[in-house]
Amino acid sequence: MIKLAPSILSADFARLGEQVQEAVAAGADRIHIDVMDGHFVPNITIGPLVVTAVRKVTKIMLETHLMIIPPETYIDAFADAGSDLIIIHEESTPHLHRAIQMVKNKGKLAGVTINPATPLNRLEEILEYVDLVLLMTVNPGFGNQEFIPTMIKKIQHLAEIKKKNRLNFEIEVDGGVNEKTIQSIIKAGAEVLVAGAAVFSAPEGIQAAMNKLSRLAYETTLKSV
Repeated sequence: MIKLAPSILSADFARLGEQVQEAVAAGADRIHIDVMDGHFVPNITIGPLVVTAVRKVTKIMLETHLMIIPPETYIDAFADAGSDLIIIHEESTPHLHRAIQMVKNKGKLAGVTINPATPLNRLEEILEYVDLVLLMTVNPGFGNQEFIPTMIKKIQHLAEIKKKNRLNFEIEVDGGVNEKTIQSIIKAGAEVLVAGAAVFSAPEGIQAAMNKLSRLAYETTLKSV
């Protein structure tokens, strides 16, 4: 079953609660929250207070993607704010295992992520400890970017590693997920799809956009069986 995780990075923050509820009503499996600090990535977004606000309007999973340096400083704050799953960049800390354990010690699910140019072998020693691996398929920092086509092979490779080693983490993809790319991404082995502009900036509205993505995901999954 493919899971959809609308990213609030592309939402209208003047109507954030309303739009989150609309996405959930349209079938979102979780809400993706991008946290950027202006150092690790060239943009600044939100902090724990926004997670607290989103937590008040929905009970579904909130996954918080930390694009900050150092992530260890804010793990407790985002966990206490209501994040269910906290995702840490391999490139953001020299002590990745410690950071993952900090998340686990807060009773939360832990994810790890890498940028497009970071090779998968950098994750070899951490895969058995995480609940999710997020592959960035655009360079992080901004929404509404185009999917990098060469990332398909990276998704396939991660899926092969997971199967070969009988690991249990979910494979998530973030960047350029839309009606044109969703089928190839799923065929490559992705299980959770982050979609920002394709949902919250869709001219047809959130409900129709979610319906379209869900239908394409379902049809692609059926063909793969």
